[in-house]
Amino acid sequence: MGRARAVAGGGRAVEVEPERVAGWFERFAGRHGGVVGTVREPAAVRVDAVDGSTATCAVPFGPLGSTGSFAGLAIDPLVAHLLTPRRIGLLLVRLGGHAVGVSRDGVVEVSRTDRRPVHGRSAAGGWSQQRFARRRDGQVRVALRAAADDAVAVLVPRLSELDAVVLGGDQRALDVLRADSRLAKLFALAQPRALDVPEPRRTVLEDAARRSRDVEIVVREA
Repeated sequence: MGRARAVAGGGRAVEVEPERVAGWFERFAGRHGGVVGTVREPAAVRVDAVDGSTATCAVPFGPLGSTGSFAGLAIDPLVAHLLTPRRIGLLLVRLGGHAVGVSRDGVVEVSRTDRRPVHGRSAAGGWSQQRFARRRDGQVRVALRAAADDAVAVLVPRLSELDAVVLGGDQRALDVLRADSRLAKLFALAQPRALDVPEPRRTVLEDAARRSRDVEIVVREA
C-alpha cells in the first residue's frame, strides 16, 4: 500500500509506483462505476469517474506530450512517460544530517551522507539560554554548510547528466541551501514535490531513490 496523506480542500494524495499506476487507475474506475473521460495536460492528468469522483496525477519530469480530452480511461501516454528511464539527483537535508546522491531507475549509483550534532532548544532562561541558542545556531550553520558542500561536490559536477533533482527533508533547511549561489543550477532542476523523510542516512537515501520515481495521485470523492 502506497503512502497517503490528506490534502487541502478535501481528499487524499496517494503515492504510487510507476509500474502500478495503470492498475491503480483501473481499480479506481472499478470502485466508482467506470470512467467518463480523461483530461491530459502538460503538468497533470485528471480522470473523471461516473459517480463524480476524480483522480488527478501531477506529471513529474514533464511536460507530458499527447494532451487533450479523451473518452474513457486514456492514460497510456502518462504510464509510458512515468516508465522512462531517468537519472535523478537526490538532496535530503535535515538539521541532524544530510544525504546526497545520484540514482538511476531507483538504484543509488553514487552517494555521500553525513550526520552533524544539533542540540535541541533549551527551556532555561536568561544568559544560559542565550548562550545555548548561540551555540545551537552555530551548529545549524555548520551542518547546513556541510550539506551544501557535499551537494556541490557530488551533484553539481553531474548536473549535465541528470534529468531532474528530487529534494527531501526539512523545508527550512532546504530554503537555506536554496540561497547558496553555488546550488542555483541544482535547484533549477528540482521537482516541485519534496519528499518527507526522516533523518537522512544511507538507507533513507535508498528509499528516497525508489520513491523519487513515484507519483502522487490526488483522489477527491464525489
